[in-house]
Amino acid sequence: MKIEEIMTKKIESVEADAPVYNAIEKMVDKRLRSLLVKPKDEKDVYGVVTVRDIVFKVLGKNLNPGKTSVEVIASKPVICVNKDMEIEHVISLMNKFNIARVFIHEGKEIIGVVSLLDLMAATLIERAKGGRIA
Repeated sequence: MKIEEIMTKKIESVEADAPVYNAIEKMVDKRLRSLLVKPKDEKDVYGVVTVRDIVFKVLGKNLNPGKTSVEVIASKPVICVNKDMEIEHVISLMNKFNIARVFIHEGKEIIGVVSLLDLMAATLIERAKGGRIA
């Protein structure tokens, strides 16, 4: 099974120079665990900011989320895989690099995201149908 078959196509993002507070509001409001961080300019790359980043890098260090920019805590670059990659290869990659999500690209455009939860759900659904993913 190809990764594009289970990816989440609606990706929420945040500007790199936005305050962390904006990311918190969006994540809480939409019940998200991560946001794609847009590049600042053509020389920059996409990043990702997670709930874990916010809790440990901002709140846990008593930094002001209204005055700390997202780019300070974002992980860059994001790990991307081609939309045609097989799910078992994505699972192996995520295990090797100990990451909870990968972004899916088509050419230079990010078109989706897959999390560990997405992989687990897809595997359970496929097995319930009598198939096997990985």
